[in-house]
Order: sequence, then C-alpha cells, then structure tokens
Amino acid sequence: MKNGDQTRFLFGISLHRPKWQQFLICSFGFFFGYLVNGVCEEYVYNRLQFSYGWYFTFVQGFVYLILIRLQGFTMKQMVNPWNSYVKLSSVLMGSHGLTKGSLAYLNYPAQIMFKSTKVLPVMIMGAFVPGLRRKYSLHEYISALLLVVGLILFTLADSQTSPNFSIIGVIMISGALIMDAFLGNFQEAIFTLNPETTQMEMLFCSTIVGIPFLLVPMVLTGELFKAWSSCSQHPYVYGVLVFEAMATFIGQVSVLSLIAIFGAATTAMITTARKAVTLLLSYMIFTKPLTERHGLGLLLISMGIILRMLPDTKPSPRVQVSNVNVKKSKAFSKELESVVDEQDEEKKPLI
Repeated sequence: MKNGDQTRFLFGISLHRPKWQQFLICSFGFFFGYLVNGVCEEYVYNRLQFSYGWYFTFVQGFVYLILIRLQGFTMKQMVNPWNSYVKLSSVLMGSHGLTKGSLAYLNYPAQIMFKSTKVLPVMIMGAFVPGLRRKYSLHEYISALLLVVGLILFTLADSQTSPNFSIIGVIMISGALIMDAFLGNFQEAIFTLNPETTQMEMLFCSTIVGIPFLLVPMVLTGELFKAWSSCSQHPYVYGVLVFEAMATFIGQVSVLSLIAIFGAATTAMITTARKAVTLLLSYMIFTKPLTERHGLGLLLISMGIILRMLPDTKPSPRVQVSNVNVKKSKAFSKELESVVDEQDEEKKPLI
C-alpha cells in the first residue's frame, strides 16, 4: 500500500483495506458513473442531435465545483501549487481538443483502433515523467498488448466499414494519445510526490483552471452561442446534463482513486476495458448474436487482465556475504552478522 493510502476515502468509504477491496470499490464507482454517462450521451447526442461537446463540458465543470463544495472541500485544504494544475489542465484541454478535432478526419473504426491503444503510451510515458520514472516488466507489456488487440477485435467485430485513415486525423489522434499518456502519469506523479493530495483537490483545481480554457474554442467556433440558443429552446437538456455530470463526477473521483492507489497504467487498462464491458452488456440486454470474432476478442481481453493480475515472480535480492572481508574489523563483522540475522528472521514466514 502506498504512502497515504491509509487516509484515502471515496465518498466517505475508507480505502484502508485489502487491495482487492480497493480495486472493486473504485472500479464499481468508475463503471457506474460512466455507464450512466453513456446513456445520457446517447440521449443528448443521438436522440436530440446536440453535438456541443465543449459547451456540455463547460456546464459539467460548474456542476463539479458545486459537488466538490458539497463534499466539504475548500481551497485552504490544498497542498500543491497552482502551477501544477495549470500544466495538468492545459494537457487535458489539449487532449480533448485534438480528440474532437480528429473526428472530422477519422471514421468510427479508426477512432476505436487508436483509442484502444491508450494503455501502451501510458506505460511508455511513465518512464519519462519527472518524479515517477516508472518501469514495467515484460509480462505487464504483454498483458496490455493482449487487452488492446482483444478490444480492437471485439469492438470492430460487427463494424460494416473498414478503418479509414487520414494523415491529419492520425497526427491529431496520436497527439491526443500522447497527451492522455502524460495526463495519467502526471496525476500519478502528483499523488506519489505528495501523498496528502486528495482526489477532491485534484478534480477541483483541474476543473477551475480548465474552465477558462474551454471558452477559447467555444467562442472561436461559435459553439457557445449555438449551444446557448439550442438549450434555451429545450431547457430540460440542462436537467439531463446535471444528472450526467453527477454520475460522471462519481466516475472521475473513482478514476483518481485508482490512479492514486494502483497507478496510471492499471487505471488505463480498466478504463480501456470499460468499452468492452459496455458493449458486452448491450449484447446481453438486447440479445444480439455474438460472433467468433467477439469470442476471440473477449478471450484476449480476459487473458490480458488475468496476466496483469499475476504477481511478479522476480526473486527478491539477497545480501551476499561471501565476498565481504569480515576479518578487517571484529565490530564490522558482528554488525554484518546481526543485519543478516535480522533479514533471515524477516524472511522465515516466506520459506
């Protein structure tokens, strides 16, 4: 358990418990929040034909601030400098903008293929983020690759069109993936370097710094005025947006809890696998037929998750005393023997 995990809470639920319980609680919050979010997005974007992503994110940010205040968080509880969150929010807004922009150049299958690979750049970038410098074992990379390939096979199993790649779209979505990779690792680095950082502080500061960033694309594209006019004619849309924001708030705080406890790469695997879980539920609920490609995709996803959960079998290093010249000093010899005896006593339960 990392430093600070013993004092971490998720909506009043203590996370000072076994790892598997932490994982289940945080994952449940994440899946619940984003499943509700998916239903609301389906209604707003497809049923009402409202595609004002920047404006909806803008409204969602204000709902977040109200909910964070209701959780009892105040600026006096901050433990990190504002400049950390300015960097974080700029990367977040850059990723969001590039992802939205790439939609004009890539069709749905191409988008899915790129989005499914998110966990790989997150793992690679972890080695370059200051304060983190995380390294992963070979079996962790293999598990991530299995998950990525399985998710691509599963999500594209019933696609009627082939991926259509555009150079501009590929550059934009690749830039978004790189920014996503830095985002998750940067959040983990903040939690690691300062364990007193709470999920509420991270979300509050990212939101309050990010809201002004949203105004620029909304004004430049004219979305601010179009969205205001459309939503004024259908005011009930704000009710849907508030409900969606409340559900997404639960998902966001759960994701930050996963990052703080399990790291950015594990969290990326969970968020990536969400797509497959959502699709699988839709097939079960609406009794759609599953093909062989669906089955192969689910098999690879399961193999990737199981492989990721396996403990690292790398043996722990032992103190080598054979090359030590213990004859130089009787005092040094006794000290060395006492250290070795203490380590042997600690390792007895493992034998």
